[in-house]
Amino acid sequence: MSETAVESPVGLTASAARRVAEILKSEPAGSALRVGVEGGGCSGFQYTYAITRDRSQEDLVVECDGATVVIDPISLDFLRGSEIDFVDDLMGRTFKIHNPAATASCGCGSSFSV
Repeated sequence: MSETAVESPVGLTASAARRVAEILKSEPAGSALRVGVEGGGCSGFQYTYAITRDRSQEDLVVECDGATVVIDPISLDFLRGSEIDFVDDLMGRTFKIHNPAATASCGCGSSFSV
């Protein structure tokens, strides 16, 4: 009998996984990148990022190639189906979330509306 892998409700690109793993190397053991959504920003909601060691049983935990990302249940409602990426281009180095639920976003991509 073979097991089927369960696909995560939020994806992490290889680029994002490498960057998160790189950041977490200098943090205490058990640290993770917490990605969240809160009200604010020029489009109504904004993405938040923080290094944390705190986790709740309800948090989604995404682990990939040494990277650990945690998302609380309320933020997950806004992020379901999204992919977290890390881009390094002329505009700078930043995490970028490709969110299919967003109906509009600001020019920098840090805020969105649904």
